[in-house]
Amino acid sequence: QVQLVESGGGLVQAGGSLRLSCAASGRTFSHYAVGWFRQVPGKEREFVAAISWDNYSTYSANSAKGRFTISRDNGKNTVDLQMNSLKPEDTAVYYCAAATTTGLPVSSTMYDYWGQGTQVTVSS
Repeated sequence: QVQLVESGGGLVQAGGSLRLSCAASGRTFSHYAVGWFRQVPGKEREFVAAISWDNYSTYSANSAKGRFTISRDNGKNTVDLQMNSLKPEDTAVYYCAAATTTGLPVSSTMYDYWGQGTQVTVSS
């Protein structure tokens, strides 16, 4: 089992920045790929970015490229999502998730463990 806890959400004006953090406990976190997803009410959970277990590879959704950066510190069991140039359409609950895979899955069904989420609200 892996337990994930997100933090760092909040209210920010458009153009601002937030840094989300995902803290893991339980089984060896460094064995898992980690992804960030987001969801707004009435819509499906949307892939944002993922990072491989070895910190070697990352992949981001088109909506995140150039603005969001995913990184991890396996020594601290954390994965961060730095979000810059935020837009009102980035408003959502953001979730981190862990997957037992060597790839960078973009489908939420490929992830085994999920955090509870953190709210990000971007005002115009």
